[in-house]
Amino acid sequence: MIPEIEKASAVEIKAFQEQKLRELLVYLQANSPYYQRLFLEQNINVASIQTLEDLQQLPVTSKTDLQQYNEDFFCVPKHQIIDYATTSGTLGSPVTFGLTDADLERLAYNEAISFACAGVQEGDVVQLMTTMDRRFMAGLAYFLGLRKLKAGIIRVGAGIPELQWDSILKYQPKYLIAVPSFLLKMIEYAEKHGIDYKNSSVKGVICIGESLRNQDFSPSLLTQKVQEQWPIALYSTYASTEMSTAFTECSQQHGGHHHPELIITEVLDAHHQPVALGEVGELVITTLGVEGMPLLRFKTGDMVQLHTDACACGRNTYRVGPVVGRKEHMIKYKGTTLYPPAMHDLMTCFEPIQAHVFEISTNELGTDEIVIKIASKDTSDRFLTEVKDHFRAKLRVAPKLEVLPMEVIQKIIFPPMSRKPITFIDKRN
Repeated sequence: MIPEIEKASAVEIKAFQEQKLRELLVYLQANSPYYQRLFLEQNINVASIQTLEDLQQLPVTSKTDLQQYNEDFFCVPKHQIIDYATTSGTLGSPVTFGLTDADLERLAYNEAISFACAGVQEGDVVQLMTTMDRRFMAGLAYFLGLRKLKAGIIRVGAGIPELQWDSILKYQPKYLIAVPSFLLKMIEYAEKHGIDYKNSSVKGVICIGESLRNQDFSPSLLTQKVQEQWPIALYSTYASTEMSTAFTECSQQHGGHHHPELIITEVLDAHHQPVALGEVGELVITTLGVEGMPLLRFKTGDMVQLHTDACACGRNTYRVGPVVGRKEHMIKYKGTTLYPPAMHDLMTCFEPIQAHVFEISTNELGTDEIVIKIASKDTSDRFLTEVKDHFRAKLRVAPKLEVLPMEVIQKIIFPPMSRKPITFIDKRN
C-alpha cells in the first residue's frame, strides 16, 4: 500500500507539493482569521508564493501563537467540527484542535499508509495499548487507521501488564502499538508468571513516544534491552497533534518516511534559515489537506535530521531521523549540550532502577542543574557511583542523583488527569 506520489521522482514530488501549497494559501486567505490578519500585517501577497523555496518569505507559527489565538486558527464554523482534540501548550492551558469529517478521513488515511509502511496488512490483528479518551488524538488516529486498513483492533488501553497479556493470549495479535519502555514491564510480568512470551503471537510493535534508534540508526540501549529478551521487530513512528501526520519506519528501519500528500517539512536553524542537508535543525511543518485547523510553517520544537538517500522499500520520499530532542529542552551542563532522550536511554542500562524522573533547574550561578530522581532496588553508594560513572563515560558529565521511594516517583510520573507519563520536569528560569 504505497501511494503513487511516494514512488514518484523528487522533481514530481516537489511540483506536486508546490501545487498543494498554492491551494493551501488560497484556503487560508479565505478562511483563517489568524492568517488573514498575519498576511495583512506583514503585507504578504499569497499569489507571490509559488515554490517551496518561497516559504522563506513567510513568518513561522509558534505554539505560543496557537495558544494565544487558538480560536482564530479555526477555518470552519463550529457545527462542522466532529472531533475536539487537545495538546499541551507552552503557556499552561492546552491548545484545542477541531477536526472535520474530512480531517478524520485524512487522519485515517495517514495512519493506514503509516501502518502499512511498518508491514501491517489487511486482516492482521493489532492490540492498541494507548488511550483513546481525554481528547487524545493519537489513540483515535490509530483506531481510524487500522479500521481503514481493515485490520482487527483490540482496544486495551494503556498500562496493566496482566490485562495486556490476557488479551494477547486470548486474541493472538500480530502487532502491538505501545510505548517501548512499557515492553520491559510486559517482559518482567511474563517471566514472573510463566508466560512463554518469546513464542507468543506478537511479531512486531509499532512504538510511540520514545526513540528506538541512535542518530546512525543503530538500536538505542532501550531497543537493545527489549530485543535481547524478546526478539521481535520494533518500528519507530513520530507524529504530533499539530501535524496530524506520522513519519513511520518501513522494514529498512532507517527513519520515518515523509508523506508528501499530507505535509511539507523544513529543517531550520535558530534564525529560521534552512540548515544544510544532513544537518540537525528544528522541524517546521505545513499541513496539507486539513480543513479545520491547517498550519503554515509551524515550529514543532523537535530537533531532527533529514535523510534523502535511496530506500530499498520502493518509496522515493526522504525520511526523518530520530528526534535528537526538544529545542526548549536542550540542556547546557558543565559545557556539554544534552537532550533528555539520550539521558533516558542510559537509564535503561540499570536493572535495579525501577523508575526515574529528570528535573532541570537553574542554579545560583545561572547555569543548568540536573537532578535525576530515582526509585531503585539498590541504593548503595557503590551502585550510585556506577550510575554516575556510566553517565560520565557516555555523556562526559555526571548529574546529581536523588533516591526516593517508588510511590513518590510514581506520583510524579503519573499526576492526576495526565495523559502521558511525566519523566522530564523543567524548572529553569
